[in-house]
Amino acid sequence: MNRYQRLVGVAFVVLLGALAVAERVLDQAVAAQTRGAVQAPRFEVDPMWPMPLPNHWVLGNVIGVWVDERDHVWVVHRGSDTLANNEKGLELKSADCCAGAPPVLEFDSNGKLVGSWGGPGKGYDWPDSNHGIFVDRAGYVWVGGNGPGDSHIVKFTRDGKFVAQYGKPNARVSGKDSQGNPTFARNSHDPDSFGRVAKIFVDPTGAEAYVADGYFNKRVAVIDTATGKIKRQWGAYGKPPVDGVDTGPYDPAAPAAQQFRNPVHCADLSNDGLVYVCDRVNDRLQVFKADGTFVQEAFLARNTKLSGSVWDVAFSRDPQQQFLYVADGINNRVHILRRATLEVLTTFGDGGRQPSQFYGVHSIATDSRGNVYTTETWEGKRLQKFVYQGLGPVTTMHQGTVWPRGPARRE
Repeated sequence: MNRYQRLVGVAFVVLLGALAVAERVLDQAVAAQTRGAVQAPRFEVDPMWPMPLPNHWVLGNVIGVWVDERDHVWVVHRGSDTLANNEKGLELKSADCCAGAPPVLEFDSNGKLVGSWGGPGKGYDWPDSNHGIFVDRAGYVWVGGNGPGDSHIVKFTRDGKFVAQYGKPNARVSGKDSQGNPTFARNSHDPDSFGRVAKIFVDPTGAEAYVADGYFNKRVAVIDTATGKIKRQWGAYGKPPVDGVDTGPYDPAAPAAQQFRNPVHCADLSNDGLVYVCDRVNDRLQVFKADGTFVQEAFLARNTKLSGSVWDVAFSRDPQQQFLYVADGINNRVHILRRATLEVLTTFGDGGRQPSQFYGVHSIATDSRGNVYTTETWEGKRLQKFVYQGLGPVTTMHQGTVWPRGPARRE
């Protein structure tokens, strides 16, 4: 080795040493910056989940998601009813692709489609516009609906066999307009039927179901799961719901509304017996005891207008359910809250059509591993999976897209 080569070798070693020192300094700076920082769940999108659907099937508006005890992911969507003609050429016999998938789809944890069924059938009234899905611990599948005549809930076995129907369709019809179209009247005190149910949540014992009732009525209704009988109900702040009062458009500068605005979009029960209600257009999440006693509330992205910011809620899967995940379909993100205080810690997601982006993120659920699943309505028409990466320090309020980190990329 000549002298020049020795000098180059020494310089290279010195450079490597300098880089190592700089990296250690950077790591120490980052560690000092994040030491004691707020911790929150972290996620990465899985852009390869779920697997492609068979039979040239495509999704319409996906307006419900739930994860059952086997970590199977269930969705309900509107299929052909919300597809453009050029999306369903197979159905119209005008092209080789495509067709709307059946309304209810079941995926295993790997994203493979393992079940599909739903739609009109003998002995029951499928909703005009299905909305929300829940699979209880006994394996029964519950579906609501927010179409004009949807004042009922339907219940099936896992393989789509009809079990029960609670409420009567078109119970809200009050007459006809000058063109002969039906008109509807709210009744948030109806003891038998509903007013466009957004979502159902069955308690772990299987005895009661909490109904977000919803798109026409303005209440949470709690029913006996065996009979469908309404046992109790409440409106905002635990007060009796009031129909016929025009609250006008939402104004973020005005005092908090004393009634729910339509839609009441979720009513989910935590492990410690609290009910979390999505008052969507009022941009707020209200919390109640199981008997309807008001506990607390929080406003999220309070200046949001249009369809509001609080669309659906899911719980983290640690035993204490320390965190809440709130789908926000207008701002197109998921808010991560500390459940005890309802403080927003951070958000992920952004508007767009790529993985980890949203167009009308509508419903949200978690599996036993802590992974998050979201669905999108409107032109989003999609189901996505976000893989849980453990807790980490919060370094920014809005994370945007959470793309998978490559092996060479540092945290």
